[in-house]
Amino acid sequence: MNGPWLLIAVIILGLAFDFTNGFHDTANLIATPLATRALSPSGAIMLSCALNFAGALSFTGVAQTVGGKITDPFKLPNGPVIVAAALAAAITWNLFTWYLGLPSSSSHALVGALAGAVLAGPGFGDINYNGFLSVVQGLALSPVLAFPAGLLIMALIKVLLGKAPLHPTNRRFRTLQVFSAAAQSFAHGTNDAQKTMGVITLALVSGGYLHALLVPFWVKLLAAAGMAAGTGSGGWRIIKTVGTGITRLEPASGFSADLGSAAVILSATFFRLPVSSTQVISASILGVGTARRRSMVRWGTMVNIAAAWLATLPAAAFLAEGYYRLLTAPGVIR
Repeated sequence: MNGPWLLIAVIILGLAFDFTNGFHDTANLIATPLATRALSPSGAIMLSCALNFAGALSFTGVAQTVGGKITDPFKLPNGPVIVAAALAAAITWNLFTWYLGLPSSSSHALVGALAGAVLAGPGFGDINYNGFLSVVQGLALSPVLAFPAGLLIMALIKVLLGKAPLHPTNRRFRTLQVFSAAAQSFAHGTNDAQKTMGVITLALVSGGYLHALLVPFWVKLLAAAGMAAGTGSGGWRIIKTVGTGITRLEPASGFSADLGSAAVILSATFFRLPVSSTQVISASILGVGTARRRSMVRWGTMVNIAAAWLATLPAAAFLAEGYYRLLTAPGVIR
């Protein structure tokens, strides 16, 4: 397999990764409105599909960061094979953590896998360390910002509406949560789908099919469709963990968590930084739970989620190295 056939394989793997990202990460987006009964399962999925698709078509800055900051696509030898190995590793990790019901980060998986595949191939000299560190810093900083965002929004609502009647307040916030869930889904599309666009564009440039790091419209369209299709497939194991495993959510707290995470993700997209939607949403929910009462947070669940986050980068890099060795074995790719 070489030339156009290898590129076709990369595109198929990219769409498969986008699909797993959809049912893995996007499960987090609809966990809060489902936990508070603001939306039915079918309504939440339809809303998330549509807004993810729209968000994915709206920006390309994150794609250019992923495609051009970790390694130089114009000087990368064997680029399409490296991208294929990275995507295969990220898909494997997504499926493994989905099976366990852990909301780990598809973003961490892809970044770690891409770095691991480059290290396995051309080696250390082809890693752009400043660019790689800036990407990792963005991934690490996003949940740190999401925690106070969720906490402050929830605290403000408590101050303003602390003595309001419970049932009318819940009814109003269920309505508002439809809009906050829509904002969160749109924000997710602006950031997460671009990562797939970025690695496919990297493969196109390194393979000599593109001469500038610009995302073609057909790549944007395929990535948006793959993300929307994955969203529609469910991801119920992770929905249960995020929606009920961290803290008990009510309409006001679900709205706060949605709004806080949407603000952080959209800000990251504006600065062209890839972030982990899983981390952002989980941290925002944690902040909301802390604002309500620390004892309401299930800290054991957060420990398990944090352990999955920490394991993702090295595990994905290790898997990518294995896939690269497999793909470059004699007789596999000619």
